Amino acid sequence: MSTRPDGQLVTLLSRWLARHAGDDELRSRLEEIGVEGLEPQQREAVEELAAELARPGSRGSLERAARETLEALALG
Repeated sequence: MSTRPDGQLVTLLSRWLARHAGDDELRSRLEEIGVEGLEPQQREAVEELAAELARPGSRGSLERAARETLEALALG
C-alpha cells in the first residue's frame, strides 16, 4: 500500500466504489488521510467529495464525485 496521500486515496476510493468499504469508512479515512501534500486540484476534488459525503443524497451523486476525485488524483 502506498504511503503517499494520493495513493492511499486512490486505494480507498477504489475499495469504496467496489463496495468493499462503506460510507463510514470512507468518511473516517478521508479525514485521517487528509489533503496535505496533494496538488491544489486534487485537494479541491477531495474536499468536494467530503462535502458530498456529508450531504444526504443519492448514491449516484456520491459515486460521481468519487470517480471525479479518482480522475483528479490520477492526473495529478
